[in-house]
Amino acid sequence: MTGKFITFEGPDGAGKTTQMKRAAQALQEKGYEVILTREPGGTEIGESIRSILLDPQNRMSHRTEALLYAAARAQHVEELILPALQAGKVVLCDRFADSTLAYQGYGRGINLNLLNIVNSLAIGSLKPDLTIILDLDPQVGLNRIRNKRLAVAGETEDRIEMEKVEFHQRVREGFLSIALQDPGRYKIIAAGMDEDKVFEKVMACINGVFS
Repeated sequence: MTGKFITFEGPDGAGKTTQMKRAAQALQEKGYEVILTREPGGTEIGESIRSILLDPQNRMSHRTEALLYAAARAQHVEELILPALQAGKVVLCDRFADSTLAYQGYGRGINLNLLNIVNSLAIGSLKPDLTIILDLDPQVGLNRIRNKRLAVAGETEDRIEMEKVEFHQRVREGFLSIALQDPGRYKIIAAGMDEDKVFEKVMACINGVFS
């Protein structure tokens, strides 16, 4: 039995984590065994790499950044995602290979063909059954993040969130461009709506995978 692999993508602050958790609960209530995970992360090695990647004190080249994301992804796929899918579970992942194309490709300017090669090395032939792109104006998303950080004493923006809004705009445009290449797999949802309305659209897309 093979499970389902669903990824959530989009600009920072679009609400991916919130919607993913709600979707997981809805699927669990229907009897599915659901694994929630994220990138970079999902494994001990991946979480260690995450701390390096997002630490504002770390200054790194764009190539180093791309390769670290790929290294975390390779471990993630082998250790967690593939075993879960082979066991028939539903895997919901907060970011996956498309984020590398959007952030390091469209955002940083690294050649997309090179990044596709790096992604292929990390994930092999694995492809999500569905990728939900929560689309939001980057400035709105960054404001959401900053307000959330202010509400938690001592929290600061991570290294990626601290980038200028122009960078995040290129990332958003990257996600939208990527989605056009395979409209069967990618579903774009406007994330500026009320959270419940966004969730309704998210679940309509997810239900289509199981129909």
